[in-house]
Amino acid sequence: MKHILPVVLSLLATLSLAQSPVRLASPDGRLVFSLRLTAAAPVYRVAFGGKPLVDDSPLSLLFAENGPFGPNLTMGKPQTRTVDESYELLVGKAKTVRNHCREAVIPLLEKAGTRRQVNLAVRVYNDGVAFRYEFPQQAGWTSFTLLDEQTTFRLAGNPTAHTLFRPNFLTSHEGFYDTLPLNAIKADTLMDLPTLFDYGDKTCVAITEAALSNYAGMYLVKKDGNLMSRLSPLPTEKNGAVVKATLPHRSPWRVLMIGERIGALIESNILANLNEPSKIRDVSWIRPGKTMFPWWNGNVLPDTSFAPGNNFETAKYYIDFCAENQIEYHSVVEYGGHEWYVSDGINFQPGPHTDAAKPVPGLDMQAICDYGKQRGVGIRVWVHWQALYGRLDTVFAQYEKWGLAGLMCDFMDRDDQEMVNWQELVLQKAAEHKLHVQFHGAYKPTGMHRTYPNEFTREGTLNYENMKWNDIVTPDHDVNVSFTRMLAGATDYHLGGFRAAPRSKFKVQHTRPLMLGTRCHQLAMHVVLESYLGMVCDYPDAYRGQPGFDFLKQVPTVWDETRVPAAQIGQYLTIARRKAGDWYVGSLNNGTARTISVNLTFLPEGRYEATLYTDAPDVDQQPNHLVQQTRTVSRTDVLSLQLAAGGGHVMRLRKL
Repeated sequence: MKHILPVVLSLLATLSLAQSPVRLASPDGRLVFSLRLTAAAPVYRVAFGGKPLVDDSPLSLLFAENGPFGPNLTMGKPQTRTVDESYELLVGKAKTVRNHCREAVIPLLEKAGTRRQVNLAVRVYNDGVAFRYEFPQQAGWTSFTLLDEQTTFRLAGNPTAHTLFRPNFLTSHEGFYDTLPLNAIKADTLMDLPTLFDYGDKTCVAITEAALSNYAGMYLVKKDGNLMSRLSPLPTEKNGAVVKATLPHRSPWRVLMIGERIGALIESNILANLNEPSKIRDVSWIRPGKTMFPWWNGNVLPDTSFAPGNNFETAKYYIDFCAENQIEYHSVVEYGGHEWYVSDGINFQPGPHTDAAKPVPGLDMQAICDYGKQRGVGIRVWVHWQALYGRLDTVFAQYEKWGLAGLMCDFMDRDDQEMVNWQELVLQKAAEHKLHVQFHGAYKPTGMHRTYPNEFTREGTLNYENMKWNDIVTPDHDVNVSFTRMLAGATDYHLGGFRAAPRSKFKVQHTRPLMLGTRCHQLAMHVVLESYLGMVCDYPDAYRGQPGFDFLKQVPTVWDETRVPAAQIGQYLTIARRKAGDWYVGSLNNGTARTISVNLTFLPEGRYEATLYTDAPDVDQQPNHLVQQTRTVSRTDVLSLQLAAGGGHVMRLRKL
């Protein structure tokens, strides 16, 4: 008996300690996450710099079996640790990344009933907070059907929201971002992620998710005045189920990116940090770079002795241009509205006899790949996702046999659990056959380029492909995307249009589309937008001899370091990115002309040769004009740059 009493007292002390609020601070101590239990649900808070940022926000889960998980819980003893490691990204905004945070895994257990256990894993970084639900293996609970995840984000105050509203879950995530006070957002309106909240006092918060795998994509809705999660439902389930899983299982990370300036969110690698290391052992074949994409320009060719079309000669013309101009890839897509592969569908929708592994008559894919290899140019193809569904092994084996380097997979327009799982399967199977992947008609990135570095880019953005049929993609939209969707990662945008026109002279044309904004604005998009597969989508003669094409040839698509020396949300943005010893700087401006100052303190010590490309004085009528100049600078210099309405600027800095 004398041995039993101390044990009982010890257990009581542990239980009492566990019921106290859990407090977890970032390594620098400025961000603090706290969790406590109430009778209805666990609630969390987030403070930044001593000020409340997220007020008491309940967390609960609604299952089809055994009701909600949230009320009447007890808390086990948290397991805490400090994470401090460095790793290298093969594709990303930085090469060497530090993963530094405080972590806690907090057991939450039901006091009665089935006594289920769900762990809340929490990480607090200097640049954000993340948490996820973990479902450990346990007796009496082997699987679940989740009907609703009720994660609340009760933001303090009334920040300005920058968000993309969606009518439903079947979406390509292409639209215009609205800017409005949080209090003005209507209830039950679906908000896409990431959504940015600006407090105007140099505090910015973006809500998104990381490591989306075997789960449903998350959106936000406003309910009872607070932001809550809303998950994409499974299309085959009539009971409203959003996730079906066996234990053990876990949700994606729910992420709040937090900083005193918007540039800190753009520079952040928190989403990559929350993902697993690469699952691809041999990455020697993965080669990010730029690609031509003739579909956008209308497959324009000069006067030729051959008939243009889905044939070797057309591909050879573009491959030769790639080889002459350091463009790593050429994309074979279609000609005259007909896919490169056999299809009996309509408007690119596959029919019952579509075969994505069989070229149309007259197209020798093996000869194209062989010629590309001879010229040092990789060959890629476009494919409708339904032409791959159920045939990944067969089709990808043929692609590998030909020697293809990668593919664009298009028109998914969903992010339910089934589609999320299928896209991850595409990445896995593509890696087995040494193929990189570009997703179009796809949901936001969630940092999985760390786990699958063969994912080069994602669309999920209203972009320049629209210039073929309307005039809606403006410099203002470009700037807004840079502060919202780009926070999630790589953004495929159909870059490279080299025919800008003033609004008064703009006309819609499907072949040789025109652009709004200046030539320098278009060049800056290649620096500002993160994408590991940069498009060069105009036709060769649109580039030959044109001002600024030398910069376009030089600019990389992956980076060793990223800095943001100047930015104002919705107005303008300057990003500096380093590759080896060279820095590339790009500035985007909205529709208001302005002069900005760019401080070069991001440079190391020493003198640098700066080659600048700036808007010419007459760009209001001649938007393709620019001024190129060279000067010597150092980190003590501050550049004063005049940006035209819809203008921009780029610069390359080389150490002397």
